[in-house]
Amino acid sequence: MTTHETRLDLSDRRRVTLGLIADTHATMDYNLLPLLARADVIVHAGDLLDPGELRQLDPLSGHVVAVRGNNDTPAQWPVDTEALLATLPEQACLLLPGGLLVVEHGHRANPARQRHERLRRRHPDARAIVYGHTHHRVIDTESVPWVLNPGAAGRLRAFGGTGYLLLTATAADWQIEAITLPRKGRAK
Repeated sequence: MTTHETRLDLSDRRRVTLGLIADTHATMDYNLLPLLARADVIVHAGDLLDPGELRQLDPLSGHVVAVRGNNDTPAQWPVDTEALLATLPEQACLLLPGGLLVVEHGHRANPARQRHERLRRRHPDARAIVYGHTHHRVIDTESVPWVLNPGAAGRLRAFGGTGYLLLTATAADWQIEAITLPRKGRAK
């Protein structure tokens, strides 16, 4: 398995908006696409299972950053996509106005009850850490680095509903907004 990381430097921008998603499991709710297209960057915290979903993402800057989840394996991806799968890093680092955002799937930060503590120790220089894996949305801003889980952007085990987090980063302030699709408006 690959352990390289992606690094994207957007720190020179005045303001950056990021659509944070995870756990699509080849069941992305396509009603999210027009909402995510308003973000400058889209970040996927793993468990894609369908590389075609990445091609559907069209943020304003064109930057889509994705990391490998525990289910992103050759056995679970479509045939002949091994080369693309091999390019997915275990973690990604994004330099944003006001700090560093680190992304990993989170399945290696166990036990679950200590996950946030372990992630914070692993990435002490981050302003925020984004992870997936649990399908449960979490916005833990009680201490720095923040620990964020957007929940599931797919229709599989979307506890609390399908959605994403919108992070707005400036040098002076970072803000998080949770977006959840109405249950009756979701695609089948």
